[in-house]
Amino acid sequence: MRMEVDDPELAAAAANGDAKAFSALLQRHYTRIFNLAFRLTGQQAEAEDLTQDICAALPAKLVHFEPRAKFTTWLYRVVVNAAHDRRRRAASHARAADGWGDWEVARQAEIAEAKDQSGWLMRAMASLNTDLRDTLALVLDDVSQAEAAEVLGVSPGTIAWRVSEAKKRLRALKEQEDAS
Repeated sequence: MRMEVDDPELAAAAANGDAKAFSALLQRHYTRIFNLAFRLTGQQAEAEDLTQDICAALPAKLVHFEPRAKFTTWLYRVVVNAAHDRRRRAASHARAADGWGDWEVARQAEIAEAKDQSGWLMRAMASLNTDLRDTLALVLDDVSQAEAAEVLGVSPGTIAWRVSEAKKRLRALKEQEDAS
């Protein structure tokens, strides 16, 4: 007839690397660990994650178990500490992430504004005559006035006049739209 090994003996054996002893401890106490984790977190998925983390860390923690103590009391303390650690990490993460949402909203607003401005410019450029539109398109594409003059086969002075004239017409169009 085989006697059942008590928790402190299993814990000592598991702390020394006995996989069967560790397995026996888990079989005996897994439900207890999960139930407490569930009550501490209030969510099944969170409790499952916490229980998994505890089970993974338990072999190293068993080295610190004092056989004079009741094993279940010690185990409950491990679960409570793990839950507290998880909450602290989540709070730290939330504090670190605080403001990023505002940053992303501002970034998206800037993108939308740039898109609106770009859209307005494209529509406004369409209202210009071909010479002004072609010149402005080249200059906006960071082509120098000398290069634009070469591409369009006109003098650099003509390019300067066309850019000035295009700006004047676009400014007038914008003022007219704003007044409406």
